[in-house]
Amino acid sequence: MEEIVNKVANSSLITLDLEEILEHPNNIKAIDIKDFLFQGLLLREKDFRQSMKELDWSIYQDSIVAIHNSNDAIVPKWAYMIIATNLANNCDYYQICDPSNILEQYYIWQAEQHDFDQYKDKRIILKGCGDVEIPASIYLTYTRKLTNISKTIMFGEPCSTVPVYKKR
Repeated sequence: MEEIVNKVANSSLITLDLEEILEHPNNIKAIDIKDFLFQGLLLREKDFRQSMKELDWSIYQDSIVAIHNSNDAIVPKWAYMIIATNLANNCDYYQICDPSNILEQYYIWQAEQHDFDQYKDKRIILKGCGDVEIPASIYLTYTRKLTNISKTIMFGEPCSTVPVYKKR
């Protein structure tokens, strides 16, 4: 009887499972600047600074935080900067964005921190399915980082891949 050989396991393919690589936060929170505006419309510097001093920033510990403004009030850039300085030591990640986009922004940030040099001239598969929904923008970010570094990029599972890129 002929021995069964797993050619995929013996190949030089590297499978990147983004579901395993990316950290998936448990605590997602939002700060709506509207809540710190006079009548929800006007930023008064003295009142805003006082509100920032009185806020219990520890509630954002171990969280990712979306900073947003849910109304059309004009908010000076320094107000966002003050919020950022307070969040800097109290949360894992923060970004100015709609709360519905914070997880995607967090994944992109993580991808930007990833060490891609280890994939130089390697054959890469970006795993395509799993239990956690990974946005297409994250696959785009990984593809952008891997292009011109890796030998090939494929999408899917080792047994069934779609070629995406091949170094010339």
